[in-house]
Amino acid sequence: MNPRQVADYMFNQDYFSQWMNIKMIEVKENYCLLEMPIKKDMINGLKTVHGGVTFAFADSALAFSSNSTGDAAVALNCIINFTRAGKEGDVFRAESILVNDTRKTAVYDIKITNQNNDLIAKFVGTVYKIGKKVTEL
Repeated sequence: MNPRQVADYMFNQDYFSQWMNIKMIEVKENYCLLEMPIKKDMINGLKTVHGGVTFAFADSALAFSSNSTGDAAVALNCIINFTRAGKEGDVFRAESILVNDTRKTAVYDIKITNQNNDLIAKFVGTVYKIGKKVTEL
């Protein structure tokens, strides 16, 4: 399978990413660009996007990019810095780029922006390569 086919295979089983209404704009080896509209049920008590939603969006980008070769990888450590609050009606984009790759781990930088290209969050995710194919899980 090519990277887009792997991502589609995963997405079809990923009901949470489907609930978030994630759209895959581009998927290639060790990279993805996703888009997600901010819905009313993603808003917290301060009328901004719940941090868990932003984290989950970045985590989905990490998953689709780090598994794009067909070799399964799972999150080992993730760090997020929130830089700006999102609002209902925003459209978030997540771009995940491989920055370091070893035999058993890889590190990805994920940038979350809104429709105005304002930085919403910066996420760094480390994955562990489990030695199985995505389709074996």
